[in-house]
This record gives sequence, C-alpha cells and structure tokens, in this order.
Amino acid sequence: MTPPTPEVRAVIDLISAQFPPLGTEMTDIAEVRAFFAARPRPETVPLPVAAVTDEDADGVPVRVYRGVLDPDAPVVVFCHGGGFVLCDLDSHDDFCRAVADATGATVVSVDYRRAPEHPFPAAPEDAYTALLWAARTHPGRTLAVAGDSAGAHLATVLALLARDRGGPRLAFQALYYPMLDPRRSRPSHRENAQGCFLTADHLRWYWDAYLPDPADRTHPYAAPLAHADLAGLPPAHVVTAGLDPLRDDGTAYAAALASAGVAVQAHHYPGMFHGFLSMAAALPEATAARTTAFTVLRDALS
Repeated sequence: MTPPTPEVRAVIDLISAQFPPLGTEMTDIAEVRAFFAARPRPETVPLPVAAVTDEDADGVPVRVYRGVLDPDAPVVVFCHGGGFVLCDLDSHDDFCRAVADATGATVVSVDYRRAPEHPFPAAPEDAYTALLWAARTHPGRTLAVAGDSAGAHLATVLALLARDRGGPRLAFQALYYPMLDPRRSRPSHRENAQGCFLTADHLRWYWDAYLPDPADRTHPYAAPLAHADLAGLPPAHVVTAGLDPLRDDGTAYAAALASAGVAVQAHHYPGMFHGFLSMAAALPEATAARTTAFTVLRDALS
C-alpha cells in the first residue's frame, strides 16, 4: 500500500472528521442523515453548464444537466454514491456539472430510493426506470451509465438490466471506485479497513442496510462481481484508488469484465482514497485523474 502524502493525509483527516461515524457510535438513520446534512460544504464556483432542471422520470426524481444545447448530445445516466444510504442529487451536483461540462453530454442524475427504508431492489429498479425515461426522452442519442461507489454498483446493474430486459442499448459504463462485494472478502477490505476515510465499519453498515435479507447477497443484481454473467455488457472504464477498501472490488471487476470479453479501460491511483475524484479543488492528483476519467468518457461517447 502506498502511504498517503502529507497533503493527501490532510484531506483524508478533514473529510473523515466531517463524516458520521457509521456502524460504531452512530447507527440511527435519522441521526446519521442529520449529521451528514449539517456538515460544512466547501464553496464552489458554478460550472458553465447550459441548463440544469429537476424533472420527474416516471415517478423517479432526476436532475438533468445539459452540457451543451445540442439535440444530438449523448446522454449519461448517473447514479450517486453514499452506500445506498446517504447522498442525493445535491451532494453530487458539482460532480455532475463537471461531467456535463467536460463531455458535452446531457447528464441525468438519479434520486433513487435509499436504504434502510427501501432496501434492494428499490435502488436498481428506480435507476432502471430513470434509464428507460432517459432513452425515451432523448431518442436516438448515444446512451451510457456512470456512477461512483454504490452508484457505480448501480451503473453495473443498469448494464445488466439493459442486457437482460432487452434495452435500452448502452454504449459505455463509467465505474468510479465501485462497491461490488457484500462479503467484503478481498485483501483491500482488510488493508484499508481504517484510517483512509471509508472504513470497514461504514461498509458493513451500508451492506446490512441495503441487503437485510441474506438470500439477496447472492442475487446477480445485488452482488454482480461474484454472481453475474458479464458477457455482452458495454465497454467499461473502471477507476480504483490504492487507499480504498473497495480497491480490489474494482480491480477484480475489471478483470472479470475482460475475461467475459468486455472491453475495459482501468486506471489505478495508488496514493488516492475513496471519493478522491470529488476532491479536485483540493488535490492536483485528483484534478489530473478527473481529467483522464472525463476524457475517457467523452471519447467513448463520440
């Protein structure tokens, strides 16, 4: 494991102090969400996105970002992270604006129902409803899915659902540090269990909230890394971070996709931590990595 630089350590310590201590001192969902909502938010400069609107995607709230007012612009359906429990349209607003601005795509950010009130399969079904809406609302456009962490999990499942349910056709899947293994069985879950923002306690709490029924933990749409047939999925980009307990989820999934004949680009950042792509304002390494990720996505959509 590459140790964090002092600059990276300072960012990790800052965001860790602003995050609820899930699964240890704090377990009540109302308390957790109140803590999360009250955390300080950095001031950001609005990005030049052509238009941002909140819309209804057949009962699922979405926020639509139009990077350019182009009737032929590609469409990216984005699922936010947060362990299936936290985060929302607002928490990932800046990131979605950055995607739209960098790629010129129309980004549809999905406000799916969250656990524990709405465990599996509520989130993937909401995301699929939004995907169908996006395809119907923007006919003929190139369509992709993307997400970070638990949202990257949902993006993988959208790719599976689109294949298994006969559409819509997807051109690409962008998966940023995906959360894919309910068993939390790989070495990175032990090596990075504490001290680098996302912890083993967080992940246990998230999975228990999302998959309270043990039988669901072998469902291919709940555990795609271990239990899904990946053949016939769209090309993928997988980003992983060396200090992330989810590092090996991502690297294993990239390898599994390649073994199934899916074209994969993988970028690994040894000195980075979970969520680092959202820290571009604080870290030059994150800025460079985000530029690479958005370039890959833009090129895949062109």
